[in-house]
Amino acid sequence: MHLRFTTAGESHGQALTTIMEGLPAGLSVDGERIDHELRRRQGGYGRGGRMRIESDRAEILSGVRHGETLGSPVSLLIRNRDWENWTEIMSVQPPEEAPDEGEMRRVYLPRPGHADLVGVLKYDRADARDILERASARETAARVAAGSLARLLLEEVGVDIGSHVTRLGSVEAAVPAELPDDLNSTSDVSPVRCLDSEAEGRMIEEIDAAKKAGDTLGGIFEVVVRGLPVGLGSHVSWDRKLDGRLAGAVMSIHAVKGVEIGDGQSGAGRPGSRVHDEISSDPGLERGGGFVRLTNRAGGLEGGVTTGAPLVVRGAMKPISTLMQPLRSVDIRTGERADAVRERSDVCALPAAGVVGEAMVALVLADALLEKFGGDSLTELRRNLDGYLERLRARHPAR
Repeated sequence: MHLRFTTAGESHGQALTTIMEGLPAGLSVDGERIDHELRRRQGGYGRGGRMRIESDRAEILSGVRHGETLGSPVSLLIRNRDWENWTEIMSVQPPEEAPDEGEMRRVYLPRPGHADLVGVLKYDRADARDILERASARETAARVAAGSLARLLLEEVGVDIGSHVTRLGSVEAAVPAELPDDLNSTSDVSPVRCLDSEAEGRMIEEIDAAKKAGDTLGGIFEVVVRGLPVGLGSHVSWDRKLDGRLAGAVMSIHAVKGVEIGDGQSGAGRPGSRVHDEISSDPGLERGGGFVRLTNRAGGLEGGVTTGAPLVVRGAMKPISTLMQPLRSVDIRTGERADAVRERSDVCALPAAGVVGEAMVALVLADALLEKFGGDSLTELRRNLDGYLERLRARHPAR
């Protein structure tokens, strides 16, 4: 069994839709939990005016009855409140009369760094709005809704996911050696989702300065997953390696241009004796198969397979490409040089990107969990996991 999801919808269209297939029957689904994750995605210092308009909540249309999944596809709908201001501009039907050019908000000046120009060339469109509406990061609301369902499944088997910001612009946070037990409860208190209060203040100052200059900022978020059993993923083929699947999922998030697992890039500059995690026996560490890594520089993955140690994945987000002091561009109608278009946007969406990162990591891990243990129902999945853990206990040398 595999977990699959897809999303549909435009930024200023009527709604965003998510369809998710592969969830086992019997999973308890609380709509408030989904809405909680959607609210987390909307937060963070540096967000723009759109977040004051929208108040995202998911409507469950199918696949759930009396609070439990049925094993059939689950469909979710997130309505766009801003749609009422865009009904003519984003209408499915062609206009009855020739529209006023200014009222239709057409885009002919593509933004450097966005999908505007490559999209109009690839899909042979005259108006870049046909591209930017779908390329907008508004789509990530649908991903977070899907990821919320995956998170519920993972929680049922004792897996916890959280995130925090480790760098924003030029400001790097001091990450504690031991992360809080409930990572999100701590990081969500911070307006920039940072665990370092001194760095938090400097991050806010940098966002304010960028806003004043009409500029934008990016940074790095870290997703941490605890409670995973050893053995998810595989070494046998390139497309089954879990680190590759995670990297692809996190890289697919809007504006993410780099992914790191564990010590990643920093490990590339050190000798192997200071990179690899020494192994020790610990019969009490059930989910590690009775073995423990004395460090976790690998970030919980070896050979494309989980080790039982915490999984650590980082995403590097570039600054948002819509600038209030726009960069130079070219009018796609005339070829003349001009300033790029200015769409309503954020100064910094990095704190929200961490929440989206959690969702994408949850989707990959839930798929890997079902791949390993299968089960058409939650009861069957748990039984298969329990049997696997019992086999690991039985084969440990200390038994």
